[in-house]
Amino acid sequence: MNISDKKVLITGGLGFIGSNFVKKCLEMGMDVTIYDNLDPNSGGNLFNIEHFKKDVELVIGDIINYDHLIQVVLDKDIIINCAASTSHPYSMSEPWLNLDVNSRGMINILEAIRRVNIGVKFMHIGTTTQLGPLHYQPADEHHPEFPTDMYSANKMVAEKYVLLYVKSYSLNASVIRLPNVFGPKAAIHSPEFTFNNYFVGLALQKQSITVYKPGTQLRNVLYVDDAVDALIAVAEADSVAGEAFFAVGDEHYSVKDIAQQTCKIMGGSVQLIDWPKEREAIEIGDAVISNEKIK
Repeated sequence: MNISDKKVLITGGLGFIGSNFVKKCLEMGMDVTIYDNLDPNSGGNLFNIEHFKKDVELVIGDIINYDHLIQVVLDKDIIINCAASTSHPYSMSEPWLNLDVNSRGMINILEAIRRVNIGVKFMHIGTTTQLGPLHYQPADEHHPEFPTDMYSANKMVAEKYVLLYVKSYSLNASVIRLPNVFGPKAAIHSPEFTFNNYFVGLALQKQSITVYKPGTQLRNVLYVDDAVDALIAVAEADSVAGEAFFAVGDEHYSVKDIAQQTCKIMGGSVQLIDWPKEREAIEIGDAVISNEKIK
């Protein structure tokens, strides 16, 4: 499907991945609407669209507000949900907030689509962490899911809502599960966001990068432009309704290696520390994921 002239709505479009997707859509000639509540705890930042803010329609709103949301869903050709409360530890201390945004917000989007724009193409961003500890490696889309924190659990449930609406209402919807994405426009000031971007922030400040011992757990990391390309590929693809895809890189690296490479490029040092109890409780071990399906 040629999407270059389509109207696209990006919920969470002021965040890290959302704003990079906005940039790509504009380069392709698409008519872009951003719907975002500017929550700093989820990465929303007007600076992320500073260089192209005149080229988009920006609606400040929350996916929890159904009556407002339904107004922007009308007449769109493509909708992608990048809105989320993304912190794993924060989801454990504030589970109701995470439930509202990641689960209730998902139902609001799906119901708005069902009622006023059933023909739209919808894409939802999931996460590789919804699998929990792996039972086999590399994990594929058929791997069972046993999430270890509220964020991952609610993202898993949100995905199931999407697939339910595909089956029950013939919604044209797909899910793209992303790993640890890094690159421009990422929040680098807090460990509440993606760890590899936080490592960059520490290195820029010439601070030690702390890694939980022994740091050998494997992770998949993906540059944000590659993540955006994967989203565009699914948007353009036909016959992907009801499908979930892992959009991950080919290689896996230990957390310690990622920290050391960051220091090698930007300066600084790596310090191994003991696990905080709250972090150890939600650790999933190695995350080795297959990208064969999306290829």
